[in-house]
Amino acid sequence: MINRTWRKSSRSGSAAQCVELAIDGQVAGVRDTKNRDGGTLEFGVRAFSAFLADVKRSRV
Repeated sequence: MINRTWRKSSRSGSAAQCVELAIDGQVAGVRDTKNRDGGTLEFGVRAFSAFLADVKRSRV
């Protein structure tokens, strides 16, 4: 994942305390906006999509 296009949620506004997401093929990368050079978590796209679906279902 060399050329990543990072994005953050539009709901974050100008907040600096959020995470950013980049999808590259079958890998979803997640990083901390405050510490962009601090490392990246990587997940398979299918696993990450399942995680997001679970989070959305759990909203109250």
